[in-house]
Amino acid sequence: MSIRFDDRVAIVTGAGGGLGRSHALGLAARGAKVVVNDFGGARDGTGGSSAAAEAVVAEIESAGGEAMANGADVSNREQVEAMVASALERWGRVDILVNNAGILRDKTFYKMALADFHAVLDVHLLGGVYCTKAVWTPMLDQGYGRIVMTTSSSGLYGNFGQSNYGAAKMGLAGLMSTLGMEGYKYGIRVNALAPAAATRMTEELMPPAMLELLKPEAVTAGLLALVAEEAPNRTILAAGAGTFAQVRIEETQGVYLPPERWTPEAVMQSWSAIEDPEAAVQYERGGKQTERFLQRAAKELGIEIGTRPQRG
Repeated sequence: MSIRFDDRVAIVTGAGGGLGRSHALGLAARGAKVVVNDFGGARDGTGGSSAAAEAVVAEIESAGGEAMANGADVSNREQVEAMVASALERWGRVDILVNNAGILRDKTFYKMALADFHAVLDVHLLGGVYCTKAVWTPMLDQGYGRIVMTTSSSGLYGNFGQSNYGAAKMGLAGLMSTLGMEGYKYGIRVNALAPAAATRMTEELMPPAMLELLKPEAVTAGLLALVAEEAPNRTILAAGAGTFAQVRIEETQGVYLPPERWTPEAVMQSWSAIEDPEAAVQYERGGKQTERFLQRAAKELGIEIGTRPQRG
């Protein structure tokens, strides 16, 4: 099987360097026309320059590909809409969106200014929302779309000093799960990538030997699979240093407590059973959790229940 993107149009945000640059080059090498978006700011989101995006476009064009640079700030809805309009005007469609742009403003929650919390959420989470919203209708109209949210182990598992970043990245995972449901019947598949790579975000955190193993190209291989025509849907793919793994959010079987034991003491006494991972389940939608709880309670109480909830 050979994965190609001929006649496809892709937008990659934060593509002036690091992972985004690698993603843009990878897509272009396999035939995609690429919008190389980069605000050109510093790691904390300040400043701005078009030089980085233009340099990546030059790389693509020198290799025989087709690309255009764009300096939209993804946290600015109007700029994002103008970026998508430019792609549609030039190429008539948008098939792939890679929400990769991000900034860091790390501090412990105690020391963090709320302005820094807002700034990180605005770029990562709302930036993903704005870009996805701008391409959603064109993708619905053409009956095809591939979208990737860039989540992070900091969001999935937590990381000291990154409450803002972690909250944004976990939010993107939740956004992906719902949009994957809503878009699937229209030919749109939505996935998430949890990368570990050597970029300017991580260069000060690891020694050179580790950074050499964490090449962005290793992650891009997974990204290209997530936007392929035969891509999965609603999948979180972790990738780094040549390892690719699926992240699964599961729930333990837990315990049933009858009404007379609805007390915090009973919950604490049952804790070992509550956290027992044996026979954990993965839900395809949120309402399945409520269904399971109701069905178990009804069975224990010997009663009949009516229509199952479809949401929640």
